[in-house]
Amino acid sequence: MPGKLSNKFGSINIDDNVLAIIAGLSAMECYGLVGMASRNATEGLVELLRREHLTKGVKVHTEDNRIIIDLYVIVQFGTKISVVANNIIEKVKYNIESLTGLTVEKVNINVQGVRVQK
Repeated sequence: MPGKLSNKFGSINIDDNVLAIIAGLSAMECYGLVGMASRNATEGLVELLRREHLTKGVKVHTEDNRIIIDLYVIVQFGTKISVVANNIIEKVKYNIESLTGLTVEKVNINVQGVRVQK
């Protein structure tokens, strides 16, 4: 169900895919994040997604004008996972709320792997 804003002039429907793109691009700006991972990590294999497929690592649930976002990420080896996750949560929440006017209720970070950068 898309996010919906209403005012005296009418209503605005924001598709979940748009919210997923904003969340994915916002997360990629954070230090310590290597990239997004596919949501379907079957048999323990995790695929690092290219920039054009970021939305495959994001799941968005919208109810009324509240949003819950699940991000599937791969972090850089040597970084503190809790700090990276908190930075991602704050950045995604701020960007979605400031760009859309909708309220982000939760941002869940699912760390699918750790990668050593060369």
